Amino acid sequence: MMATGYNTKDEDGNPAGTSSPVGAGNDRSRKPDNTAFKQQRLPAWQPILTAGTVFPAFFAIGVFFIPIGIGLYVTSNNIKEFEIDYTGVDASNPCFNCSQSYSWNSTKPCTCSVSFVLDQAFEGSVFMYYGLSNFYQNHRRYVKSRDDRQLNGDTRALTDPSKDCEPYRTDVKPIAPCGAIANSLFNDSLELDYVSPNVQESRGNNSNLIAAFKDTTKPINWAKPVFELDTDPDNNGFINEDFIVWMRTAALPTFRKLYRIIEKKTEAPTLLKGSYTLHVTYNYPVLTFDGRKRVILSTISWMGGKNPFLGIAYITVGSICFFLGIVLLVIRHKYGVRSSSADIPS
Repeated sequence: MMATGYNTKDEDGNPAGTSSPVGAGNDRSRKPDNTAFKQQRLPAWQPILTAGTVFPAFFAIGVFFIPIGIGLYVTSNNIKEFEIDYTGVDASNPCFNCSQSYSWNSTKPCTCSVSFVLDQAFEGSVFMYYGLSNFYQNHRRYVKSRDDRQLNGDTRALTDPSKDCEPYRTDVKPIAPCGAIANSLFNDSLELDYVSPNVQESRGNNSNLIAAFKDTTKPINWAKPVFELDTDPDNNGFINEDFIVWMRTAALPTFRKLYRIIEKKTEAPTLLKGSYTLHVTYNYPVLTFDGRKRVILSTISWMGGKNPFLGIAYITVGSICFFLGIVLLVIRHKYGVRSSSADIPS
């Protein structure tokens, strides 16, 4: 009985009765599936850039970006900021003697006072930052030199710190908190004095913390152990705002970090116009790595602290787009539309 039909091609797509070329089996194993995705037959949209689409886009970006940039720049300039450098590099700086004599091995802190004058009052809450220069917190080995188990309150990690903390992992006893970040904690004490008397600190009873850390030792460069960082007797040894802020490493070698907030509590300006004295307990040497230290007093706005870069970036991009739109418009007006192929004589 004869078949009613037959396939005229084999499985490789060759006519029946013919053989595949040598190596066809290897080629077939690498052949993509016959789908729209793998054979690049998916529908696609390709924009055609014409004068009618390019010119409005350039002008729209310029008109949109420039006013926003001006607003951001003006807002940033309205933020009041005052900076005091107390590194002590120059002999005329009141902290010069401290900078020259103090080191990590010093047992007694050095104190100095820097006088300055505010030419205008600071309204609203004032943010007090400390700033460091030439300090590379973004170094890979520095960033990973920490034990997150300790920072999360795991008491088992106190006596068995992570090996990532080396060489600040042990010092006769295990170090808590361990690592290079914690060991380099900024520990200058800063006090701003106007006319009002100084407020004395009161300390709580930290006996429960002393027991928790009895089998550990402080970081090498610390003047006091971790349980003396905070005066709150209910903390667990790591709920210290200065320590938390410091452990968030900075991306650039010149940075600032929040130290204190002077809150506005009355209708009067937070910082009055006049003379001030910054009392510094100099515990943090920076001259060994050519660093600089400074205190920044700043107000804030709805966009945060003072940062003119964002406004400048918006103005620059908007101006460039607007300028390019004008240049292209002049070129089109001068040279006209390019002749099509249909107008070219054969």
